[in-house]
Amino acid sequence: MTQSTDRLVPETKAISGDLRRVLPIVAAGAAAGVSSLLTTVLVARLLSSRGYGALIVLLSLFLVLSMPGSALLVGVVRRITAWESEGQADRVHGWVVKVHRVGAGAVIVLALAIWLVRAPLISALSLPGPGGVVEILTAAGIWVLVSIDRGLLQARQDYRNLSINLVLEAVTRTAFTIGFAAVWGVTGAAFGVLVGELITAVHARVTAMAALARGPQVTVVSAAAESVLETADTEPASAPSHTGRHLAADMVTALISLALLAILQNADVIGLGSQAPNRSGSYAAISVPSKALVYAALVFINYLLPESAIRWHQGSHALRQLGYTLLILALPAAVLLGVALAAPRTLLDLVFRHRLAAAAPAFATLVLAMVCLCVTVVITVYLLGVGWRWVVLLLAAGTGALALFTIRAHGQYLGTARADLGVQGALALASVIALVGVHRRAGRHWLPSDSVEGDAVSEEQPAL
Repeated sequence: MTQSTDRLVPETKAISGDLRRVLPIVAAGAAAGVSSLLTTVLVARLLSSRGYGALIVLLSLFLVLSMPGSALLVGVVRRITAWESEGQADRVHGWVVKVHRVGAGAVIVLALAIWLVRAPLISALSLPGPGGVVEILTAAGIWVLVSIDRGLLQARQDYRNLSINLVLEAVTRTAFTIGFAAVWGVTGAAFGVLVGELITAVHARVTAMAALARGPQVTVVSAAAESVLETADTEPASAPSHTGRHLAADMVTALISLALLAILQNADVIGLGSQAPNRSGSYAAISVPSKALVYAALVFINYLLPESAIRWHQGSHALRQLGYTLLILALPAAVLLGVALAAPRTLLDLVFRHRLAAAAPAFATLVLAMVCLCVTVVITVYLLGVGWRWVVLLLAAGTGALALFTIRAHGQYLGTARADLGVQGALALASVIALVGVHRRAGRHWLPSDSVEGDAVSEEQPAL
């Protein structure tokens, strides 16, 4: 009985610690979702139909230009955790300062370049006026800088300040976007986004540099690094294993993976809209709530990515943290699926009016498809954290299959949703198989996730 109790105490403490880390991220994600909804509803009422359409175009540009920020975040986390696991933490500060300097210069150059070409850009996008383009694209560049500092916070497992930064971004962007839109229209809304990102960037920089000064919460040196340290007095220090080539590979892998996930999320909408434009509105009505699950899953990149990267470099795994993430996502998924099964038309009539309820029979099927995609998203983030780059080919195969089967649905509501479910289900299953295979090859399928803290273990890096 005593031995059983002795085993339970550390396990309970570990679970409690994991929950303290993940709950702030959950709360921040919920706050961001509410803020985004408020912005969408209130700005739509403040602007004309033409103005709102122009703002949607500008926000789409923001998302496209800011996507490299998420890829850079992956690279920052993997580089810092790799160096620190090798006993080369002293390299981190100099590298971060250099990245900050280059990033700030790049944002200034970007803003000047956009200002110079703003006239042809506005014409190409068919925007109603000159305002907003420079502001929104500069904001996207600043968001990339924010990603660097969020990567530092993640690598330090400083989820409290990371969550505060996420909430700060949501609140300031909502407040300034709505406030300035009421006064200056589309230009004001874009300027509000810029102001929100500037405030977020300042907070992220201050908290990230403080976290960097504190050092890692747990220092774990791998066996390979210990070997280097033992010979440090007699031999020159070896170069870090995570070089510029590895950083570029991590970023390219993450960028392509995130782009493919975005296509997997929206290919059905694009396919149906291209074949049956008159049905796209009703299909969008079931698509918006269904795909909100995927946005929730993407919030957990802030928790699962550093957990998987750090523990992998420790010679362990973050399977328990992966389980927590899936468990938390299961709650909103179950609620939405229950409503989609029990009263789909009632919900659509309530939110979108009767004219957009025609796709109600396909609602539950599409929700199930997005649940499967959530599994793929979470596992992809985990695999990016451990450095398994073959995930790109897996996602590419799924994207190609989804495009093919969506076209074969010929614009039918239920046919398109069923095609989506079939492909997303197969992709989720393939992702699970890949996850198991990665751990078995690395010999980590049997290790408890906290059993190696403070121990020297050998490290095998899965790579492309």
